[in-house]
Amino acid sequence: MDEQSWLRRLSRSTDDRVLGGVCGGLGRYTPIPSWLWRVLFSLLVLIFGTGLLLYILLWIFMPKERA
Repeated sequence: MDEQSWLRRLSRSTDDRVLGGVCGGLGRYTPIPSWLWRVLFSLLVLIFGTGLLLYILLWIFMPKERA
């Protein structure tokens, strides 16, 4: 898969979402499933405290999935 086209298609999910759809979108466009992205972000929040900041930034800058 071409990296540039992968980054252009990256968007927040509208159907696989718990909070903002960031993990659902990452799960759709990467080989890592969305539940594992949620676990990784949760661990980053608990261990380093940076997971929340990263999630919020992705929520702001990732476009919403087109219907």
